Amino acid sequence: MTSGRRRGVLAVVLVSLAVVVSAVPSLNVALPGLARDTGADQTQLQWIVDAYALVFAGLLLPAGAIGDRFGRKPVLIAGLALFAAGAFAAAAADGPGTIIVLRGLSGVGAALVMPTTLSIITSSFPAEERGKAVGAWIGVAGAGAVFGLLTSGLLLEWFSWASVFVFGGLLAVLTLAAAVAVLPDSRDSAAPRIDAVSGLLSSLGLAGIVFGTIEGPHRGWTDAVTLTAFAVGVLGIALWLGWSLRTADPMLDPRLFRVRGFATGVLSITAQFFVFFGMIFIVLQYLQLVLGYTALQAGLAVTPMGLVLGGLSRRAPHIVGRLGRRRAAGTGLLLMTAGVLVLSRLDAASSYWPVLAGLLPIGAGMALATAPATTSIVDSLPAHKQGVASAVNDAAREVGGTLGIAVLGSVLNNGYRQGVSDNAPSGLPPEAVHAAQESLALSQAVAHELGAHGEQLSRVAVDAFIDGYVVAYLVSAALLILTAAAILTLAPRRAAAERETDRSPVVR
Repeated sequence: MTSGRRRGVLAVVLVSLAVVVSAVPSLNVALPGLARDTGADQTQLQWIVDAYALVFAGLLLPAGAIGDRFGRKPVLIAGLALFAAGAFAAAAADGPGTIIVLRGLSGVGAALVMPTTLSIITSSFPAEERGKAVGAWIGVAGAGAVFGLLTSGLLLEWFSWASVFVFGGLLAVLTLAAAVAVLPDSRDSAAPRIDAVSGLLSSLGLAGIVFGTIEGPHRGWTDAVTLTAFAVGVLGIALWLGWSLRTADPMLDPRLFRVRGFATGVLSITAQFFVFFGMIFIVLQYLQLVLGYTALQAGLAVTPMGLVLGGLSRRAPHIVGRLGRRRAAGTGLLLMTAGVLVLSRLDAASSYWPVLAGLLPIGAGMALATAPATTSIVDSLPAHKQGVASAVNDAAREVGGTLGIAVLGSVLNNGYRQGVSDNAPSGLPPEAVHAAQESLALSQAVAHELGAHGEQLSRVAVDAFIDGYVVAYLVSAALLILTAAAILTLAPRRAAAERETDRSPVVR
């Protein structure tokens, strides 16, 4: 393949990646309007975001193996088609339940696309060019979120939230046409059979945990449905572990986590995107509902973070080469911690400058930490397992993001509901207080109809929201610090040590 053809392949692959990774943050900026138009409560808003992310994350590993076995190009094209179908149908939906289901359909398509993009890079580019291509992939994986926010903000200046889905569907269709024309087809002739049982059990485990985490604040943490969901999640993971240790050729061998480079890479990616997706989910609501930004202003407000992330990601391989993977990863995680702690100090009277002061180190930290983590994961598996390696990297990213939205969103939701319940003005109708507890957007709509009592309720709701997100940010900071300590302690010191899996008996 000529260098010009490779540049075309890289362009199509990166746009495909941007289509699916921007689908979560691009909708975040539309949540306030969607809540007002459809009546979705805070729990349903979490599900509208997380239904996509949950299906996306749960199917990534089998999707990577499917691409290796049946061909990466047709799998990517099928994924773009499913993504577009779900997006167009969601644009026409009029209720939160329908939107949640259709977001799940788009998540199936995204799962087929994302691991295939990185696998195409690793199979199409020679070793001397692969590092830069992977760096570009990392940059788009992070900065694609900001692209989604900006385009959504622009659309929402003139159109409703449905336009966000229409735009995503159109972009997927155009990218599909380019993929048909440009991408080469490749597959692994020796690819093993698809481990469907492992995929089912791992998806079941993740779905149970996410369902329980999101529904807990609404139903109650001791509710039978919540406890059953957690039990199903734990059982699914336990069965996946037992099956994977016994089957001859598992989709992902759990023994790989004995390899320090692989294990610390997965840990780092998971923690980074746990915080990043959860932070985006919260900070966009803060900017719009507390500071009063429009959707476009909120998108522009977080753009500098994406510019730093995208720009620094291209230089990250060089920086990692000078610092070493372990030091670069630890430094990046600590930079993210500093940014999150700055955001935890925001209140209802904050200006944009402290917001910016928190976002910039988060972007820089992710650029530094993601590159060594991704490289460690990919280097841990041999050439014939690159589809699975790509899927593991993507799965860590999406599982982290899914859990981040679920856990941090639930921390926020729990604190918000409790704050409104404890401090609501006396004399309000119980149904008004209940409606205000559903979400900050709905509380503002209720307050508008209550006169003087409404102004008090609005202040109480804003204070409750801020109290909830402060706790969520402190949880994020604690997780990042613990992850940085683990990386600095356990990650291999030298690149040679990080490639020890090439000789490891657990990689077949």
